[in-house]
Amino acid sequence: MFKDRYDAAKELADKLINYSGANTVVIGIPRGGAVIASTIAEKLGCIWDLVIPRKIGAPYNSELAIGAVVQDGTILLNEKLINSLAISKEYIEKEKEKQMKEIQRRLEVYRGNMSYPELEGKTVILVDDGIATGFTAKAALKSLNKQKPLKLILAVPVSPPETVYELQNFVDEVICVLKPETFYAVGQFYEDFSQTTDEEVICLFQKQHKSSLKRR
Repeated sequence: MFKDRYDAAKELADKLINYSGANTVVIGIPRGGAVIASTIAEKLGCIWDLVIPRKIGAPYNSELAIGAVVQDGTILLNEKLINSLAISKEYIEKEKEKQMKEIQRRLEVYRGNMSYPELEGKTVILVDDGIATGFTAKAALKSLNKQKPLKLILAVPVSPPETVYELQNFVDEVICVLKPETFYAVGQFYEDFSQTTDEEVICLFQKQHKSSLKRR
């Protein structure tokens, strides 16, 4: 068990210490992943930012993911499920645009008008506070890979073994602290898994911005 996200991030950072330095960029999936990303980036002496994948839900059942979309328009679809439910291309496009608007809204809330870091030729580490099925993480990795990183790593505190195994096909390396055989939800491995707020994410960005100004 981890005490909280900060505790989990510190354990994860210890496993990533070989990637310290300015050629590394840590990318978090908000909101919980922002806490993980900022803590690891501080330990590694590098910058961090966000990628926001959003689930595309099925008609009449928004919790059932038929796809996921990322801020650059990258989309990952579960074609088998889409075909079995006879979901139209029009529905998918409409839902994609809806989620893209929400992604842009969140980016503006969290980041304001900050420029996005250059990822080409860098070691890019995607982090979250835990991964269950890995579907939205796959969409995020697909998006990040388009930016031609030197190395793409997925690092999480906890994920079931079968998900870790599957995600190895999408990255150069997967680093996971806990791989429990019995897995119901990410939160079961945290003493405190209270929701990270928008305000906390904003504060973490402001802290990074102030630190960068001091280094100039």
